[in-house]
Amino acid sequence: MASSSSSGLTFKLHPLVILNVSDHYTRVKSQSQPPPSHSSNGADSPSVPPRVFGCVIGVQSGRTVEIFNSFELLYDPATHSLDRAFLEKKQELYKKVFPNFYVLGWYSSGSDAQESDMHIHKALMDINESPVYVLLNPSINHAQKDLPLTIYESELHVIDGIPQLIFVQASYQIETVEAERISVDHVAHLKPSDGGSAATQLAAHLTGIHSAIKMLNSRIRVLHHYLLAMQKGDIPCENSLLRQVSSLLRRLPAIESEKFKDDFLMEYNDTLLVSYLAMFTNCSSTMNEFVDKFNTAYDRHSRRGGRTAFI
Repeated sequence: MASSSSSGLTFKLHPLVILNVSDHYTRVKSQSQPPPSHSSNGADSPSVPPRVFGCVIGVQSGRTVEIFNSFELLYDPATHSLDRAFLEKKQELYKKVFPNFYVLGWYSSGSDAQESDMHIHKALMDINESPVYVLLNPSINHAQKDLPLTIYESELHVIDGIPQLIFVQASYQIETVEAERISVDHVAHLKPSDGGSAATQLAAHLTGIHSAIKMLNSRIRVLHHYLLAMQKGDIPCENSLLRQVSSLLRRLPAIESEKFKDDFLMEYNDTLLVSYLAMFTNCSSTMNEFVDKFNTAYDRHSRRGGRTAFI
């Protein structure tokens, strides 16, 4: 395997691919772990970490390859191949939703590229003539600061007079869009860091926001009382403070315009309408339950007296 690629392609990797591959490996590893054995010697044989496989999709514009998403695939160790029927089905489904996305290559987990990986790589060349190979290293290395992710390309090299395809490592950069940045930031803030649940983290976050708003309200009240006392002449007038207050008020959005009133009333009416619809739905559900119970009771009574149902 060569040290670096010479194709000149620029690879951009989105965080969704990293999350998908990591989640795939975590699920497979947790499901494949054997139950703890109670052996006499107390020593468990080290288990081989499982490998996961899938495809990466995205777009290629000129010399720039941008990997947006990925999906899982089944692997047959006997034939060293992926589930081709499922791959073609998933590709067809993605084409309907994302017509610009193409299968750019595949991904796997492991510490390094293996010889059997080249069989999978060659099998995908009829879909993409130059597929990429994204390899996730699941082993934990506290001294490593870079992402445990490597992107390989395949290049034709002449080795001992025989042309062979080998994997070469390619450099990449992380590319994010606005929706991904918001999602990653939200997950990072709500991730339990001390063993607590996500609900506990959310409650702490909302409590902090409530405390900040409460403090802001108290300071605005102090400033308001101070300005009232200054207006009444109880305290001397300070022009520098008035200029600072005026500058602060100019930064606030104007909420006395007609457009704001119209938008506010529209949002308020929509909220009331949703509340009314929820109330009507609840009343209708209660009435339906009452009618069902009444018909059941009246039907039993009519069987004895020969009457028909009321409703």
